[in-house]
This record gives sequence, C-alpha cells and structure tokens, in this order.
Amino acid sequence: MKKYSIKDIAELSGVSVATVSRVINDNGRFSEETRKRVLRVIEETGYKMNYSAKSLRMNKSFSIGILVPDISNYFFSDVVQKIEEILFDKEYSTIICNTARNQEKETAYLHMLEGKGVDGLIVISGAEAFEIDYSQIEKQIPYICIDREPKEKSRTIFISSNHYQGAFEATEQLIHSGCKHPIIAVHNRKSTSTKERLNGFKDALKKNNIAFNENSNLLNLDISSSLFEADLISFLERNPAADGIFSLNDSIALEILLVLRKNIRSVPKSIKLIGFDDMPAGRYSSPTLSTVKQNTSKIALTAVESLLNLISSPSDTGKSIIIPVSLTLRESTQGN
Repeated sequence: MKKYSIKDIAELSGVSVATVSRVINDNGRFSEETRKRVLRVIEETGYKMNYSAKSLRMNKSFSIGILVPDISNYFFSDVVQKIEEILFDKEYSTIICNTARNQEKETAYLHMLEGKGVDGLIVISGAEAFEIDYSQIEKQIPYICIDREPKEKSRTIFISSNHYQGAFEATEQLIHSGCKHPIIAVHNRKSTSTKERLNGFKDALKKNNIAFNENSNLLNLDISSSLFEADLISFLERNPAADGIFSLNDSIALEILLVLRKNIRSVPKSIKLIGFDDMPAGRYSSPTLSTVKQNTSKIALTAVESLLNLISSPSDTGKSIIIPVSLTLRESTQGN
C-alpha cells in the first residue's frame, strides 16, 4: 500500500501544501469546500500524519506528562481520564505516571518525561508542595498543579476544588440534620486539600457555637491499617456524644459505614455520615452515602486549557483557580 505524503495530498486536492497543513491543524484561513475536499482525499488515501516530522518542524512533541499519586483513587482516576480525553481531542498524547506517593519514583518519572520531551506537565495532588529541581532537570517544562500547592507559585498555575467550601457545607449539613457533636475523620493532614477541609470543618463548628477539641472532634484513621476498626470503635467509646461524622473522603466514609453496621450503630439514626468525592459506590451502599461532589469535568478542562496556554505563553503564571463543589445528599444524613 502506497504511503502518501502531505505533498501528494496537496496535489490530489488541488491546493497547496500550506493549505493542507492548515486544514489538518484546523488553523488559518480556508473555505469549507476546501476543508471537505482535503479531508475526503485524506480519508480515501488513508494518509497518516508523520508526527515525528511534525514534532521536529514545530519543536513540539505533542505529548503531556501527568503525575498522579494513586491511579486507583476514584477522584484522581476520574480527573486523569477526562484530561486524557480532552488532550486526545486536541491531538496530544498523554504519559500517565503513577508515583505511589513516592518521592524517588516521582523524581525518576520527571527525568523520564524530560527525556521524552513532553511539552508540559500536569501534577495532581500529593502531601508535599511540588517543585521541579532545575539543578537536575535541564528543560524548563511548563507545568500546572491540581490540588497540590506549588512551592513557587510564580512559576505555575494552581487549580483546586473549593475544599473549604465543601467541608464547611458538609459540616453544616450534619448540624442542621440534628448533630450536636460532629467529628471529622482524616488520614493525612499534610496535603493542601486536607488542610482546607479541616479549616472548613472548624469554621462550621465555630459558626454554630460548637467548640473544637482535637481529642473529641478529630479522628485520625488509616484506611490501610488492620487497626482501622479498633481505632474507630475506641474513639467512639471515648466520645459517646459523637453523633455525626464528616469523612475526608468517600473511601474512609464507606469503611466507617461497614464498621458501624457491624457494631450495631445505626446510620443515620445513631450517627450521621457524609463523605467527599461522590464515588459511585456511595449510591449503592446501605444507607446510601451523602457526599461532596467535585466538578471533575471543570477541573480537567481548566487544567488542559491552562497548560496549553502556558505552553504558548510561558510568562502567564502565578494564578490560582478555585472551582466550586456541591453537596449530594442521600440517606446517611437524613434527619431523625
């Protein structure tokens, strides 16, 4: 089968090579009739763009690296999938790197992405503030951060859900549903999102004249620990007044729900429960789980648009974009 060049397509279409290039890249001036004619010839010939030549000509790889701490996490995987779909439509490929929250692995991936010549980088979440060590990385790679504070905000764009708003509204929902002693269940207090959610929880208590006490309002849980159930039951035994739980995420909330059911603690009659992230499993739990929903479609679109703009305008940095969240109320927070 003959391999057609862009010159062949131009001759068969009766237009210039430059016009074919403009049609392929959907950039520049050409008539609708010309566009249809060129695309018809491309389809009939099975012409394939030589991306290596295009990359050399434009000094771009048309690839984007994505650093994600845990691809099995519902929120992360949902955002990554939507980012990949948007980039694909814009003719960019993605290289998805699961760092497993490991700093050495993250650094190794940064070296690999630099070697592959990615045009930009999307960094999603993480406990520590993100920075690129330019003593080790030679290329100035444009990057944006999602839910992870950059160390040098002047170099990048920070995009985040309004975690404070979500936590504040979730806590107020518990209080308005009759809770007198709500608690917050956390597993990591270092990340940007956790700090914002904790602040939102505290301020909701303050607004409703409920004093915050770290011993009785803050429950530290490790979802991967064999002591998860024992830690939860021990805390509730020490704090029998606890009647509502705002969980840092839905994964912890669903585990809490299982433990409470096993130990004959009725939800929502005895303890009300609300999570964060709107995992699909929350719709099918018993009772169904109230939660805070992040706008992952908006996050993904904003991330892609911000990064592509940064690639073309490297000085357009130093921005923070906060995206609103919304409550999804189900059975676990119903009033008595």
